[in-house]
Amino acid sequence: MQVIAPSRSRNTPATAVVLGTLVGVVLLGGGGVLAYLTLGTSFLRQFTPVGRASEAQLVAGAIAWSFALTAPALFGVVGLVRLMGVADLVLSSRSRRGTAASKATSLPDDFVVADRVRLPDGRTVPELVLGPFGAAVVAQLPPLGAIRTHGSVFEVRMSDGRWRAMEHPLDRTSRDAERVRRWLESDDRDHVVKTYAVVVAPEGAMERSASCAVVTPEQLPAWLAGLPPQKTLTESRRRQLVDLVRAAV
Repeated sequence: MQVIAPSRSRNTPATAVVLGTLVGVVLLGGGGVLAYLTLGTSFLRQFTPVGRASEAQLVAGAIAWSFALTAPALFGVVGLVRLMGVADLVLSSRSRRGTAASKATSLPDDFVVADRVRLPDGRTVPELVLGPFGAAVVAQLPPLGAIRTHGSVFEVRMSDGRWRAMEHPLDRTSRDAERVRRWLESDDRDHVVKTYAVVVAPEGAMERSASCAVVTPEQLPAWLAGLPPQKTLTESRRRQLVDLVRAAV
C-alpha cells in the first residue's frame, strides 16, 4: 500500500524547531550563568551594606537580592518550558500519522492513503483512501476525555482547557466525503467516483449514521477491504486520481 504524506516542512517548520531550541538553550544557559554570578561569586557583596546603611543602599540591596534569588530560577524554568514545547512540536508531528496510514501493512497493495488532503475550497481532509472501491474519507474521533455532548451540541476541549462547539464528527466526515466526490468528479465528469465516510473510534463510543460508518482502529483495514469494487474505475483512471490527490497533499 502506498502512503502519500505532506512534506516535513508542512508538518514541522524547521525554523520553529531551530528558533525554539535556540531560545530555550539561551534561557537555560543564562539562568545557569546568573546563578553562578549571583551565588557563586562575590557579586552580591557590593550590594550588602556595611555599618549604617542609607535608604538608597537598602533599596538597592533588596532589589539585588530579589533578582539573585528569582532570576536564575525564572530563566531556567522558562528555558525548560521552551525546550519542552519544541519537543512536543516534534513528537506531535511524528504522531500525526493517520489511522489508515498506520495500518499500511494490513491493507492491500492497490490501496493508496493520503494524509491531510487540501480540497479546492480550502478544507483539509484528515485521510483519504483510494482503492478499487473508489475513495473513502477516514476521520478519527478525538480522545473521549476531550469530547462531550449537550443535547445535539458536540463540544471538544481545547488545549487551554476551554470547551468549544464543533460540527459532529459523523456529519463533518459525511460532508467531507461529499466534497471529495464533487472534487474528483470535477476532474473528469465522464466518471462517477463512489465515496465513503468512516470515523475511527473506540468500541461503543458512538453509533454509525446513514451516511457515515463507525469502526475501531482494528476494524478499519477489514472495513476498507470489504468495500465493493467499482467496475467503472479502471486502472488508468485510478492512476489519474492518485496524481490528482498527490498534487493536493
